[in-house]
Amino acid sequence: MDLVIRNAILSSAPEHPPVDIGIAGGRIVAIEPGLVTEGEVYDAEFHLVCAGLVETHIHLDKSRIIDRCPPEDGRNANAVPRVAAVKKGFTVEDVYERASQTLEGCIQYGTTRMRTHVELDGGVEMRSFEALEQLRRNYAWAIDIELCVFPQEGLTNNPRAEELLIEALKRGAPVIGAAPNYDPDKSGQIRRIFDLAREYDVDIDMHLDSGNSPADMDIHLVCELTRKYGLGGRVAVGHGCKYSTLPPAGLVKLAAEIADAGVAVTVLPATDLFMMGRDQDHSVRRGLADANALVEHGVNCSISSNNILNPFTPMGDGNLIRLANMQANVCQIGQAHRLRDCFCMLTDRSAKLMNLSDYGIAVGNPADIVVIDAATPEQAVAEIRAPLVAFKRGVRTVTRPRAQLHRP
Repeated sequence: MDLVIRNAILSSAPEHPPVDIGIAGGRIVAIEPGLVTEGEVYDAEFHLVCAGLVETHIHLDKSRIIDRCPPEDGRNANAVPRVAAVKKGFTVEDVYERASQTLEGCIQYGTTRMRTHVELDGGVEMRSFEALEQLRRNYAWAIDIELCVFPQEGLTNNPRAEELLIEALKRGAPVIGAAPNYDPDKSGQIRRIFDLAREYDVDIDMHLDSGNSPADMDIHLVCELTRKYGLGGRVAVGHGCKYSTLPPAGLVKLAAEIADAGVAVTVLPATDLFMMGRDQDHSVRRGLADANALVEHGVNCSISSNNILNPFTPMGDGNLIRLANMQANVCQIGQAHRLRDCFCMLTDRSAKLMNLSDYGIAVGNPADIVVIDAATPEQAVAEIRAPLVAFKRGVRTVTRPRAQLHRP
């Protein structure tokens, strides 16, 4: 064995005794106590160990542009036009530089797998796609990245966007997305994205149902098409702010529909809290879907970052555990088992959403391992505990020393 990680508390079974994890050739070859090795040893010291955090929904291409965008207009965020106003100035080098800064923050906070959404339209052409493809290759030593291409500013009214989507799919993009809120023919965009997904045999991950009331939800059409084409397990939607406006009985009914179709939901607490309720000047609604309630009624959910340092979310640092804590606070999640579910929405459930068949601490899987300064998943979420160390395919990629008190 090349490396043994000793005294690991597995996040999937924190009540069980600690184990050693043996690694050879970049893969896990043994999980049991008392492994003998002449190779390198890292002592996890009875801390929580997982296969890394999984970011299912982030926009690397438009991160870190808040300083170049026009300011907000009062309570109206106008995020899409403010980004569109500067997107034509994006170059491959500019996107790569900004995205790499954001990506490194994610890596330092323990993310080892990622799906990044990439805007394609006449304003940016293929420049962001080319930059992120280069980034994906150059950072493979620390993280696996897949690109989800989508038309942020419309599809049915934007023939150039469809041409670019098809080009990206032909060049190997594994996921296609949508943003029907910004299309004059919402159902037309959704149906066309399903058509393209089937033609190129790729997964679907849509921006869906942002809004301040439950009216005119698109999730019903998405569930209908997912069932019709047998795509259960290959379709995800992000945001779902409208679901937060439903009474409990209505949410349970919707959850049953989503679960039956096999559609997953990603909640994006930082962006949704910042963007929703802009029509109110007091008692502002949260606009954040209750992922725990959805999970408890059969829906697979993940928690992710979405935007960082741009008009949709002028804050952020790539720390997924902080976002799980934010989600729990806003949705008033306090019980230990429900906090543990929030941690699972950064790990196993996110991996399931992305159909990652080789994710997890299991013999034969890649040795992607993160040690977190916590004893249990619920402690990690409740106290926003940071990673101590990360390994990608058995090679250390991150070391984060604990803060020390210098007592008098």
